[in-house]
Amino acid sequence: MFLKKVDERIKIVFLIFLVLLLAIIGRVFYIQVFDYKKLNKYAQNLWSRDLPIEADRGKILDRNGNVLADNLTTTSLVLIPNQIKDKEKVTETLAEILNVSTEEMKKHVYKKTSIERVHPEGRRLSYEVAEKISQHNFEGVYLVKEAKRNYPYKNLLSHSLGYVGIDNQGLSGLELQYDKYLTGKSGAIKYFSDSKGNKLNLSDVYVKPQAGMNLTLTIDLNIQKSIERELDNIIDMFSPDMALAVVMDPNTGEILGMGSRPDYDPNNYSNYSQEVLSRNLPIWASYEPGSTFKVVTMATAVEEKVVDLEKDHFYDAGKVNVDGSVLRCWKAGGHGDQTFLQVLQNSCNPGFVQLGQKLGKEKLFSYIDKFGFGEKTGIDLNGEGKGIIFNLEKVGNVELATTAFGQGVSVTPIQQVAAVSAVVNGGYLLEPYIVKNISDSETNTLIKKYEKKVKRQVISKETSSIMRLALESVVAKGGGKAAFIEGYRVGGKTGTAQKVENGHYLVGNYIMSFMAVVPSNKPQAVLYLAIDNPKHTALLSSYTTTPIARRILLDIIEALDIKKQDDELEKDLEWTDKITYKVPNVVGKDIDEAKKLLSNFTIEYTGTGTKVVSQSPSAGTKLEEKATVRLLMN
Repeated sequence: MFLKKVDERIKIVFLIFLVLLLAIIGRVFYIQVFDYKKLNKYAQNLWSRDLPIEADRGKILDRNGNVLADNLTTTSLVLIPNQIKDKEKVTETLAEILNVSTEEMKKHVYKKTSIERVHPEGRRLSYEVAEKISQHNFEGVYLVKEAKRNYPYKNLLSHSLGYVGIDNQGLSGLELQYDKYLTGKSGAIKYFSDSKGNKLNLSDVYVKPQAGMNLTLTIDLNIQKSIERELDNIIDMFSPDMALAVVMDPNTGEILGMGSRPDYDPNNYSNYSQEVLSRNLPIWASYEPGSTFKVVTMATAVEEKVVDLEKDHFYDAGKVNVDGSVLRCWKAGGHGDQTFLQVLQNSCNPGFVQLGQKLGKEKLFSYIDKFGFGEKTGIDLNGEGKGIIFNLEKVGNVELATTAFGQGVSVTPIQQVAAVSAVVNGGYLLEPYIVKNISDSETNTLIKKYEKKVKRQVISKETSSIMRLALESVVAKGGGKAAFIEGYRVGGKTGTAQKVENGHYLVGNYIMSFMAVVPSNKPQAVLYLAIDNPKHTALLSSYTTTPIARRILLDIIEALDIKKQDDELEKDLEWTDKITYKVPNVVGKDIDEAKKLLSNFTIEYTGTGTKVVSQSPSAGTKLEEKATVRLLMN
């Protein structure tokens, strides 16, 4: 009986061992067949180490595809200390090549870490330095690809583009504002090593980096180049405290060009002060606008029907007394009797004082708010200012009067451009923007598209039409004559504002500006140019900013392919202007009649007949007096 019980126990134990054995075999089979990939991945993660390959940032392009910010491929030094056999030799060699002390290099070579990036002395290495390191073929010493931001046009559009740090992160401008889109996803070379860092006999794995997304801007490179050239000329000619220019499409809010001085080269941003780097003047600078602000006052007066520009008159005696304060016109003795259109043409301060009084402070300041002053425009750039507008409760008669002609309030250039665009585009205040779209860098698939945003309608289309013609008359017959371009309808307004320091106006220190619209009947571009405290020049914007603005306008006309027009206002000639005449049509006329009609020109004949078969240039062309007209006779 006892033996039988022992035998049963043995059988039970055997069965238990058999079940356990089968379970182990089953588990091993499951792991080897079904769980292999999962466990192998875990193992590889324990063995794998990554040599980083930095991704390129997305490119920044102008509206026509020209590259404004690109990438250069460089190399960086990465160490795997446990794989370095002769640490002393590697330390001395690398220290010599990189021109650093052996003590400094020893910190990297002897560091207790799996991977050590040699920073900063081993970053962004030149080809020559990288080649010297590569020739030694040290174990544990690796050179990996690293992208370096490159701005091929150097200072061009620098404040708007911004710059990136050594780790390719955006630090200012669009580089910062759109960093999450521009930053790519880094790749790596995966190698396998044991816990001591010794490399295992497994194939390396290459993980391709993914470049960031591309930004396409609203900027036109040709217009931007024109701005940069003229700003450089301003610095050379006038040695100002600062200078700036902005060009905007008044129909969409797109910024076509923007620049300022002082500027910087984002390829070498560390050479400049933080003050220069951080101040994007077209959107940051805030100052009294002067006479360019009169466009807003006049548009308000026309909209509210307190004045008829051609019928209503104003007598300018040269000054006006407002509550004991004498406010003067720039012209000693004044302009005498003039229409309010001439008040705008002549930039007559006393005339605008009267417009302010006709409107009243509530009405004028309500329109100042509607035109967007005192608030940010919303442009997609960081660092925008708001300006300073009087609190309505503190506005007395003097404040009302000075505000009407652009003194006492503080505005930004971009606010002025947006406001004048509203004046000429039919009355709509738009939000300016500089990024046109964001796209995938490999497939060019559109990720995000930006379009115009209408904030509100400020004035009627009828008022806008009147103001376009009024601004054109300023260029043809008023203070903006130096911006007149034959065959094109150009509108504009000059501005000369005295600067304030510690609550007092400075003597002989002005901000001179010019606001231009082209073409004035169907605006495609609004240009604003300002020069702060120019030296060696007459203290009148009509002599300082306006000729410079004209050169930029000519480039805008070419860049936007604006066609010539025959119906521009005739320019009132000044003593410096050369007399021009339109060439009459003499085709089909006999020789004597042709001579009479062409009496203002020099005539050259081809042929011996008595009738004109063709002429060059064609009828309607404007030529200077005594210019040559060629006639082909029959």
